Amino acid sequence: MGAGRFAPSPSGDLHVGNLRTAILAWLFARSSSRGFLLRIEDLDRARAGAEAGQLHDLAAIGLDWDGDVVRQSERLDLFDDAIGQLRARGLLYECFCTRRDIAEAASAPHAAPGAYPGTCRTLDEARRAAKREVRPAAWRLLTEPTEFTITDLLHGEYTGAVDDFVVLRNDGVPAYNLAVVVDDAAQGIDQVVRGDDLLSSAPRQAYLASLLGHRAPEYAHVPLALNAAGARLAKRDGAVTLAQLALAGTSAAQVRAQILDSLNLPTSSLPAALAAFDPAALPRAPWIHSAAPSGR
Repeated sequence: MGAGRFAPSPSGDLHVGNLRTAILAWLFARSSSRGFLLRIEDLDRARAGAEAGQLHDLAAIGLDWDGDVVRQSERLDLFDDAIGQLRARGLLYECFCTRRDIAEAASAPHAAPGAYPGTCRTLDEARRAAKREVRPAAWRLLTEPTEFTITDLLHGEYTGAVDDFVVLRNDGVPAYNLAVVVDDAAQGIDQVVRGDDLLSSAPRQAYLASLLGHRAPEYAHVPLALNAAGARLAKRDGAVTLAQLALAGTSAAQVRAQILDSLNLPTSSLPAALAAFDPAALPRAPWIHSAAPSGR
């Protein structure tokens, strides 16, 4: 059997919505006799001390994981190898578009919302050489389908857009969609549990996995935590991290109990929740979290 994972970006403290997703990923993995791995996705937005704080908070709510923590920044050779494979097969091309270029081109009536319109796809070498003098190129995947279908444990069959997405940014950093596919395959991860805001990216990632000869993982995109106004929960929404909640008098064990209660699971412990866990019985609506006032 393979493994599931939780893969935060070390951009700051985890909030209760992040911790809820981590608990769900742990429950899905452990209930299916999979391993549970922890990966720090630190290619971008890494903040000093954030990783240590995140590991502390995950342990504080009772989560355990198998093996060593993996960091993407230590695995650049894997990403370079995958990019080399795609380039050798003629599946990448240089793109010189700015975000503004893409936004203006995509606003045309015939363009799919959010899709790259293929501006640089057919540039000849002379035009590419001229553009290289102005700005460095990102590298995009030359895709054939315009959509791809994945199967999700909570959403069923989901078909989403597949455009010529970036796999290597113009600053030389591997893009998220490439890094996550390569890492999941290299780690033997065959179950991906994450927030449903990432559901639309799954078809792109599954398609890329197929090009690299990997099987797409089993997906479960879970509802997000929202604030009282119905917007995605953020750290500005009062006391929403373990440290902030501790100042407001709420312990890590109490936070875990609140999260488990939001999932209609026993609140006494993670083992008790695991014994009662049934993916089919999970709430499908977002969790509205009423944050406590900040203790500061």
